[in-house]
Amino acid sequence: MVIGVLTVEYALHGNDSLKGKRRVANSVKQKTRNTFNVAIAEVETEESLTRLKLAVVSVSNSERHLTSRLTKCLSHLEACCPEEMVYSDMEFYGIE
Repeated sequence: MVIGVLTVEYALHGNDSLKGKRRVANSVKQKTRNTFNVAIAEVETEESLTRLKLAVVSVSNSERHLTSRLTKCLSHLEACCPEEMVYSDMEFYGIE
């Protein structure tokens, strides 16, 4: 079994409220869950109003399949969010 973690961070330029950040986060999370059936949550940037960091997690029997799925998910995250993506990283963990 392979666990894949995709981490992305957005810069929320001009945002000055928690409500604005939550609107962006909830929209991106819901669209991603509906399209790819993955787990997604905000991590590390809960206190910041100008940064949004999301972690997407998926599990598969094949690292190749997981790489393909998370790459498509990354493309989707770039396209569906109007905010600037400043960071992305993909990690895989194997469990026997």
